[in-house]
Amino acid sequence: MKAIVDQDACIGCGLCPNICPEVYEMTDDEEKAIAIDDDIPDDKVDGAKEAEDACPVDAIKVE
Repeated sequence: MKAIVDQDACIGCGLCPNICPEVYEMTDDEEKAIAIDDDIPDDKVDGAKEAEDACPVDAIKVE
């Protein structure tokens, strides 16, 4: 599975890296969230999906 953050929709609230820092992080300028490029580790899928559900602007897709 992979996580994708829609950069156009992301408002940079920081919620996703707070929920699952192993999958999401903020860009260097702290304006947007990004997802790791690799497949999500099996033990982090639930956290990645929790962040997807919590995103206030539905900018995250875990597929």
